[in-house]
Amino acid sequence: MLTGKKVRIRAKGKVFEGVVMPSFTGNLVLKLDSGYNVGFVEYELLEVLEEIEKFPVKPELKKKEGLPDVKIISTGGTIASRVDYRTGAVTSQFTAEEIISDIPELAEICNISAELLYNILSENMKPSYWVELARRVYEALKNYEGVIVTHGTDTMHYSSAAVSFMLSTPKPVIFVGAQRSSDRPSSDAAMNLLCSAKLSISDVGEVLVCMHGSTNDDFCLAHRGVKVRKMHTSRRDAFQSINTRPVAKVLYPSLEIEWLSWHYKRGERELTLRDRLEEKVVLLKFFPGLSAEILDFFYSKGYRGFVIEGTGLGHVSTDWIETLKRICEDSVVVMTSQCLYGRVCDRVYDTGRDLLRVGVIEGEDMLPETALVKLMFLLGNYDIEKAKRLVRVNLVGEIEPRSQF
Repeated sequence: MLTGKKVRIRAKGKVFEGVVMPSFTGNLVLKLDSGYNVGFVEYELLEVLEEIEKFPVKPELKKKEGLPDVKIISTGGTIASRVDYRTGAVTSQFTAEEIISDIPELAEICNISAELLYNILSENMKPSYWVELARRVYEALKNYEGVIVTHGTDTMHYSSAAVSFMLSTPKPVIFVGAQRSSDRPSSDAAMNLLCSAKLSISDVGEVLVCMHGSTNDDFCLAHRGVKVRKMHTSRRDAFQSINTRPVAKVLYPSLEIEWLSWHYKRGERELTLRDRLEEKVVLLKFFPGLSAEILDFFYSKGYRGFVIEGTGLGHVSTDWIETLKRICEDSVVVMTSQCLYGRVCDRVYDTGRDLLRVGVIEGEDMLPETALVKLMFLLGNYDIEKAKRLVRVNLVGEIEPRSQF
């Protein structure tokens, strides 16, 4: 079997070198040094050069005097991934040190200390992992000028929101990921991490998400951790600020920062941690015909926090009203919108007025995912009645006072 071996072949009158990838067609598939895959139906094997079993361990970077100290906490994801030559799949295989040493320019920005907290893809994140992550960031902020969290992109906005609510920070906490792994020629990993490093030593004092701002390699955008969402499955500029402007633009390759909107400044807040989350909170997407029995199901399982993605201004079927009235007596029910952009307003139509009458709380312009994490935080730290009052209070920038977008 040639899979996983680096070979030299002759095909179509030319010589090619690359690593043999798994193939389900019977053809030979090579990953070339450029990062691209090429398939061959007919070829002549000239030489087996070497077998690729594992990636070499990279040496630790040396610190430079006069540069600020920054901690990278790695949780895995595409930014920490390469191709597994046994399966052909992109898997998490890098340690945090290996990520850093692949980008030597980091050593000119700050002194990096690395910690591998998790080595998972982001779909495997859990609320208990958010709690542990917030604790690790809290401890790191006592000794470092900033913290960078490398994270898979699919659920990064959940994690950034969770840390935003649990952690009051006087220093930058920057979440960063990559849409394309570092062994691909179109990878965004290096640029995203360099821009994040620059933000981590800046004058900001809150949790941000830093990702490509366009499909080109010209700038990254820094988004508030509670107002950002992944809006495309694969584009490098998939992350967007919703119902607000990004906090900053980081130009590349100069790494000059342009501040775009209000933000907490470094040293403006005390470092505090409230690391309790109530996991029995559910996010439900309403669709035509969905029975209110889904509410009763979760209620019977002990859930007392409900976030609903309603239609338009924040609506569900009128068939839900009586069930919601009963559940709202000892639960918190928050209405958000599937539209994402805009604001929930249940005062326009009769259905909305009925929802308010039975105790459903408008989620203002919060993203459904942010509302979910916020409710986990509130129910983990307060009783039901206080949680109901605080849902509509802007705690960390999750609610814009006026709708402008």
